[in-house]
Amino acid sequence: MIDLSIHEKQLNANKSRARELGIIIPEIQQMIDPDSIPGELLGNLKNTGLWDLDPLNLFRITWKNEPTPTGGQFGNVNFLEFPPELTGIKAKIVALTGKWFPTGSHKVGATFGCLVPKLITGQFDPTVQKAVWPSTGNFCRGGAYVSSLLSCESIAILPEEMSRERFEWLSRTAGEVIATPGGESNVKEIYDKCHELKSSRENISVFNQFEEFGNYLWHYHVTGGAIRSVFENHFTDNCRFSGFVSSSGSAGTLAAGDFLKTMYPGLKIAACEALQCPTMLQNGFGAHRIEGIGDKHIPWIHNVRNTDVVIAVDDDQCMELIRLFNEPAGKEYLMEQGCSEKFIGELDLAGISGISNLISCIKFAKYFELSDKDVVFTVLTDSMELYSSRLIELRADRGCLRREDAVREYYRDLMGAETDNMLELSHYDRKRIHNLKYFTWVEQQGKDVEELNNQWYYFPEYWNEIAAKKDEIDMLIREFNS
Repeated sequence: MIDLSIHEKQLNANKSRARELGIIIPEIQQMIDPDSIPGELLGNLKNTGLWDLDPLNLFRITWKNEPTPTGGQFGNVNFLEFPPELTGIKAKIVALTGKWFPTGSHKVGATFGCLVPKLITGQFDPTVQKAVWPSTGNFCRGGAYVSSLLSCESIAILPEEMSRERFEWLSRTAGEVIATPGGESNVKEIYDKCHELKSSRENISVFNQFEEFGNYLWHYHVTGGAIRSVFENHFTDNCRFSGFVSSSGSAGTLAAGDFLKTMYPGLKIAACEALQCPTMLQNGFGAHRIEGIGDKHIPWIHNVRNTDVVIAVDDDQCMELIRLFNEPAGKEYLMEQGCSEKFIGELDLAGISGISNLISCIKFAKYFELSDKDVVFTVLTDSMELYSSRLIELRADRGCLRREDAVREYYRDLMGAETDNMLELSHYDRKRIHNLKYFTWVEQQGKDVEELNNQWYYFPEYWNEIAAKKDEIDMLIREFNS
């Protein structure tokens, strides 16, 4: 759960330090609705770059940033609708775009949800403790960024095979960067490094996105609220909200689906993973190239009992589609198929995991035989801004994309996406997946088996109690700021 017990002495010290440094912390409600941000702060943001290491950018942790690299204010939720010329289906596929968060990824919001409750209760001492951010990519980047804005020391941990762009940026932002063995699916190695740090260093505070319910709570309210806003402002006429689709990853983003189900009980939540590592689908394991989604375990914060579908995507489809979407021959062919020049110019908003989510949405729509009245939502966690080195590697390995390559990828990976490697979950399918938590979290990480059972048997009360902490957190933030 989320512990909001107050440590009065340290809390007073944290308040004094924030006052000296000019740090004001935004409420979660202000991230949902930036119109409630005080006008004087909005004025100061006009001179602040989107990625600047300035505490003001805490207020830019929202889906509603003006899409500009500097001086932006706030507007509507940033999203992209994929046309049938690209998807080959009648259903509407709509994705929130993470590029316009500071750091270029929505993961920065989840790190805020983990660190700030500790700071405003006095459970974290920023003058002594170091915030440790274990991750397969964007979470540790977001953690290093939020730590810097809150004047905290940070340690970023991520696998050595992640993209070069991640390491280059972290080297300038995090206090320390630790590369662990392996790639995207080597999550246990990250946990092992955290245990090593705890045993060998003092004043370490680990914020593990796979178990921190601040991650769940932030996405439940902020991402869930943003999706609801897009649907109600753009798609309600003669439309059905039929699905929310997201890679499992830390399962934080899937919490948005829990919120949306309370608004639209008929929708289905689909959790996605790499076919090369089909943990939910087959209790499987393996390595893959869909950066940022983690694998080989079920996150502690995944509300499995509320998940309806599991979809596995071949990572080679994602790697080929980043070429189709971003190389000249691919763009030219998509234009021939009827995609607009404006839309093609926005395809770089989808990073590798975003393309995996897109493929999953197509499979989801085909499986449930959705029509033009149906809307399926997903998220683009980050953009190709973080993967340009992967395109260079693919060109070196496979040569430049040719027209015949573009034709093949368009028909194989988009028009030809099928309903294979999918499972519509029964009650006991869900329980099988939930039970996998035992081996990671109870046996390896020391969690209480009673709480594991509570997640399952006290559904939805257990999860509702977490989501309900938002108002108390916002109250504590207001008191801290005052």
